[in-house]
Amino acid sequence: MTISIGEKIPSVTLYVMKDSGPEAITTDDIFNGSKVALFGLPGAFTPTCSAKHVPGFVANASALADKGIERIVCVSVNDAFVMGAWGKDQGVGDKVMMAADGSADLARATGLELDLTDRGFGMRCQRFSMVVNDGAVESLNLESDGGYEVTSAEHMLANL
Repeated sequence: MTISIGEKIPSVTLYVMKDSGPEAITTDDIFNGSKVALFGLPGAFTPTCSAKHVPGFVANASALADKGIERIVCVSVNDAFVMGAWGKDQGVGDKVMMAADGSADLARATGLELDLTDRGFGMRCQRFSMVVNDGAVESLNLESDGGYEVTSAEHMLANL
């Protein structure tokens, strides 16, 4: 069952790439006490994700901050090495935390998993965006049929 507005983000461990290697960070550490823009996507270095989704949040980081967003987090079912390399490729700097959900723990716990096994991709994450305020989902946007509209940074900004 998909997570709903008002529900708490489940407590799971994600990984971010640091100079010393992958570092564990819990969802509690990321979301509790902060207003966070979280977006998830099917995979690093994929066409829509690289051409639109991540660049949109990077370009709109300041505008989101002006609306009260304290942190932007991108999550995908990839390992921390891939997410770190993708973040460098996308020039996210400190604007977007690139969080690896390598075992799809967050995707499954929130009901946002996407089974692309028949296409050779295995278990992935649906394309989504949400605002999480002090650990609770404040807004949730899900794309349908592989589209890209309601999960953009621009859509989030217009609805904050």
